[in-house]
Amino acid sequence: MTRKTGKKRGGSKPKPQTETETPLSSNSVPPPPSAEAAIDVLTLDVLPNILRRLSLADLLRAALACHRWRRAATRCLPSAPPLLGYFFHPAKTGPPPPFKHNMLTYYEPVFAPLHASSSSSSPRLSLDFAPDVSRYQLFDCHQGLLLLQPAASASLPKVIHPRLLVLDPATHRRALLPPPPRDTVPDDHRWRSSRYYVGSALLSRAHPSKLCFEAVCFAIDGGHPRVWVASFDNDQCRWRALPLDNKVVVDFDPYWFERRCVHAAGKMYWHICNSRRVIALHPATLQFTYLLAPDSLPDGCKFRIGETPDGRLCIATVEDQMMQLWVRGETRCSDNGWFLEREMDLRKVYDTVPGLPRDMESRIKSIYLTDIDAGNKTKLFIQMLGYGRYSFDPETGKLERLATRSGKEYGDPICAYFLAWPPAFLAQA
Repeated sequence: MTRKTGKKRGGSKPKPQTETETPLSSNSVPPPPSAEAAIDVLTLDVLPNILRRLSLADLLRAALACHRWRRAATRCLPSAPPLLGYFFHPAKTGPPPPFKHNMLTYYEPVFAPLHASSSSSSPRLSLDFAPDVSRYQLFDCHQGLLLLQPAASASLPKVIHPRLLVLDPATHRRALLPPPPRDTVPDDHRWRSSRYYVGSALLSRAHPSKLCFEAVCFAIDGGHPRVWVASFDNDQCRWRALPLDNKVVVDFDPYWFERRCVHAAGKMYWHICNSRRVIALHPATLQFTYLLAPDSLPDGCKFRIGETPDGRLCIATVEDQMMQLWVRGETRCSDNGWFLEREMDLRKVYDTVPGLPRDMESRIKSIYLTDIDAGNKTKLFIQMLGYGRYSFDPETGKLERLATRSGKEYGDPICAYFLAWPPAFLAQA
C-alpha cells in the first residue's frame, strides 16, 4: 500500500515516488567497503605498527604495493643491512687425522637461509642464473655481491692473475672480469719473474640499483705488496695498477699468505700462516700495514681476525681447548694493542660431540678455528676434522653442527650474505 502524496504548502511539486528499503535481517551480510576505503583506514600512524610485525622478506614485498606503503616501510626497516643467510661450498666430511683432510670433495656453492624453518618468509637465493658457477670457487662476499675465482686457478703459475666472476644473487646480474692487462704496470716484464699472486677481494659498491663496483687483486712484486683495482660500470671493466708499497716489506715466502681476505672494522685483512702478523689494506688509501697479534698467544697458534657486534676489531683462538677473545684497544694490561676480553674452557663443550676423542693430543690435531661468524659476530666457526663443522656461541655455550639436509658439511669459506642496503626500489622513497 503506497502513501498518497500531494502538493505541499508553497506550491512545490511532489517528490517522485521511491521504493521502500527493506531492513537487513540478522542473517544478512553487510556489503564490503570499497577498496579505497579499506586502504584509507590504515593511516600512516597505524600502518607502520602492522608492517613492523612482518618478517624482513614480507616487509620488502609489502613496500612494493604502492608509494604510500613504501614510505611506511622505510620507517620500519633496520638501520644496518639485514643478514639473509650464508653461501658456502658443501663438502663431504673427511676422515679424522692422521689422514689428510685437504682431499675433501667440494660442490658448487649453495645458499642456506637464515631461518630455514620459515621457508615461506625466508628468501631462497641461488646461483642458477650463472650456469658456469660450478667451475668457480667462492672467495669473497661484500655489500650484496659475491666474488669467485676459477677453481683451477690454484694450479696456475702464481705470476698469472685469474679471471674474476662477480655475482649479484638478489638481482641475478653478473660480471666476468678479465685479468689486468700487462700495460697497467710500466716495465711489467721486470716484475713478472718475481710476482706472486695472492688473492682478490671486493673493495666497494657504488649503488645497489646498479652493478657498479670495484675489486682488487693483491700480489707481491719483488718483496713488496701491490694492488690492481678493477672499476666495473655500464658493462665496462677498467684496470689500474697502483705503485709498489715500499714501506711494507714481505720478508718471507708469499706462499704463506691465505688467499682469502676478511672484511672487519672498515679494513681488509689477509692472514699469514704460522705468523703472529696479518697484513691490512685500508680501502680509502689502498695502503698496506702489518698488524701484530698479542704476544701472549702460544707459538704456532692459529687465530682468526674479525669484528665484535659493536664494531671493534677482535682476534679469536681455540688453541689447547681454550677459547680466547682479544679486542683491539689500549688498556693498562694491553698486549700489542689488544686486551683479553673473554676466556673459556671448551673441554665440556667438546665432550658433547659424538665420537670425538677424549685425549687432548688427538683433539689438538683435529680441532681448529676457521672463522669468526661475520653474520652473527658473537659466534665462531670451528672445524673438527672427521666430525664436521660447528658453530659455537660463547654467550650460551651452545655448539651447533653445520650440515645440509643431504648430510654434507659447510665447506670453507662460509660467506655471510647481507642484502645490499638500501634496497634498490627504496632508493627513491
